[in-house]
Amino acid sequence: MNIEARKISFIEEFLKLQNEDIINSLEELLKKRKAESIEEKIEPMSIEAFNERIDKSMEDSKNGRVIKAEGLKAIINKWD
Repeated sequence: MNIEARKISFIEEFLKLQNEDIINSLEELLKKRKAESIEEKIEPMSIEAFNERIDKSMEDSKNGRVIKAEGLKAIINKWD
């Protein structure tokens, strides 16, 4: 059975569930596994790259290439 067929089968079984505890457990498991998957893909930054990023940020700040938190929040609120 391929991944698409397995997902459909899982959804069909999930839709039949009447036990809220099982649904809660599956939701928590999904959240946990998604978070673990994301963490596995994160690679640490080297000290050199970290220092370069700090230097660039400081230069951006000195040259006015920044945005205030309120402005950023306004932009993010438009994403919804």
